[in-house]
Amino acid sequence: MERQRKYSRRTALWAGVSAAAAAGGLAGGRWYAEQQAHGDGTFEAADRSQILAPTALHQTTVPQSFAFDDSRGDIYAVQLAQGGLRLPGEPYRLSSAEREKRGDLCVTRLSAGGRPSGHMFLRGFGHGVSLGVEPSASGALLWTESQADPATGYGRAVTRFPFRDGAVLDSDHPGLRHHRPVPGSLANQPSVDMAARRVMVSYWTVPAYGRRQQWYAVYAMADFLAGRYEPLHTVPQRGRGAAETFQGCVLYGDRVYQLAGNPYTRASGANPAVSGGNTRVTAIGLSGGPVPAPRRITVAADLAYREPEGLAVRLAGGPRLCVGFATGSSRARMLAIHSCGRA
Repeated sequence: MERQRKYSRRTALWAGVSAAAAAGGLAGGRWYAEQQAHGDGTFEAADRSQILAPTALHQTTVPQSFAFDDSRGDIYAVQLAQGGLRLPGEPYRLSSAEREKRGDLCVTRLSAGGRPSGHMFLRGFGHGVSLGVEPSASGALLWTESQADPATGYGRAVTRFPFRDGAVLDSDHPGLRHHRPVPGSLANQPSVDMAARRVMVSYWTVPAYGRRQQWYAVYAMADFLAGRYEPLHTVPQRGRGAAETFQGCVLYGDRVYQLAGNPYTRASGANPAVSGGNTRVTAIGLSGGPVPAPRRITVAADLAYREPEGLAVRLAGGPRLCVGFATGSSRARMLAIHSCGRA
């Protein structure tokens, strides 16, 4: 069993959270102010460069999402904690099914070149469909779903906390603040747009009668952190069919980008490698209007296993829309990241 540091009331980890957040607003804001302001958020499909070659994370499970710390060049990736681990305070080694139902995650920090430089376990948080990174003077503040629903393993709230290498953080830690901007909603998943200091939350509502509906709500970051949950925009999910698998989302400019797709099937299946895959990105305008046809993403078509997992915008070097792919063998999944569009 690996030795892990655990967040507790006695540690000083949370003593500086407010200061770190304030410094993040200064240090991060200063860096982003130097970047070119984004326009309408449109990405041209010409750019198809590799951002991260297939790279092993701290766990062997499928990567779920990723995000960039553009001020330092780091990449953060989140995945479900693997089965067979026994973390501090646990009476036995939990199975992968138990980890998934509990919403136990692992975050890996990578250098720009793909070298692992730290990891952190999150217990009871969610599924990791989306991840946000907010730079601060002392490191990165992570935005994730939290307060996992015991029935589904997906988060019912959104939280923010500093990344701490080697730590184990529980969702019920008293130092965490959980945001529930839409009480009663399900599968809350955050994304942050640091260029405009906004927070987007993807969530689902279940009416008394009718089908579930996915929504995207956008907030000013300062208002959201202060508990003022008055959205700048709220738009329904559009452009993705009911049979398509949702794999992540990100906010940039005046558009929400959502990712859908599945891994390759055998040659006789519905999604063979020879087809180039069914990975698609849809752009939804925040002001409404028609939704353009989804863009098919054919980068990295030669990956032996290729499942779309996560969508993020990389600002450094000019904004790029980046898609993540789970690849590698079934017992040792890796993460590959490719650009699929430049602003």
